[in-house]
Amino acid sequence: MSELIDKMRRRGGRWLDVRPAPVCPDRGVFSLSFDDIPVTAWTEAGPILAEHGITATYYVAGGLSGGQNLGLPQFTADHLQALFAAGHEVGCHTFGHTSALRVPPSAYAADLDRNAVWVAERLDGHRMTTFAWPYGDVTVGAKAVVAERFALARGVRDGVNAGSADRGNVQAIGLESRRLPGYDLEGLMAATAARKGWLIAYGHDVMDTPTPYGCTPDDLDRVIRLAKAAGLEILPVGQAWARMAN
Repeated sequence: MSELIDKMRRRGGRWLDVRPAPVCPDRGVFSLSFDDIPVTAWTEAGPILAEHGITATYYVAGGLSGGQNLGLPQFTADHLQALFAAGHEVGCHTFGHTSALRVPPSAYAADLDRNAVWVAERLDGHRMTTFAWPYGDVTVGAKAVVAERFALARGVRDGVNAGSADRGNVQAIGLESRRLPGYDLEGLMAATAARKGWLIAYGHDVMDTPTPYGCTPDDLDRVIRLAKAAGLEILPVGQAWARMAN
């Protein structure tokens, strides 16, 4: 019975131990984020972001640097330093792209701390203040570990954050080829504006033939244009969080 209860807790971890926080900006807010940082999330997405005059959040897992993930080359330290110098936020995605379902909280804490050191060594002491759950996997124990280290954690549950949000698992939509056809993006932007809410999008690679977890350059350009047309303020996750309780 105890094993069954533990399994249920793990499955429901993303909804348990909710830590509500206000989401009350003066106007609707939109945030873009990129997980893992495939090379194209910078080399292809960076110029599009610059053209629109906006900045995003890049969630880094130091252990992926210089390697391969989903068959794609991942960022190098040079890429990370370039995007940071361009004004983009760098947030934490664990060191080993680690699922919270696969390790105990103590090991998860050690992995987060390893990533913090790795990033600080490469970004002149930078301290990351926001976090994104790898795979969207959340447990109650890991939530407590993350809450000790970060102002908020972004998840992968679809939805607009409005009124209040679970600061340990903030909702977001997937800027992913496997998900985009199912979204009414215009409707989501309009709802965010009307409710004075916060819409976050997360993606991975950006290229003409993306993986199921990535998008095309045109997709990225379109979502930014839709956010602007809806009158949303576009901010990195950390900066947006600072506006939520205004």
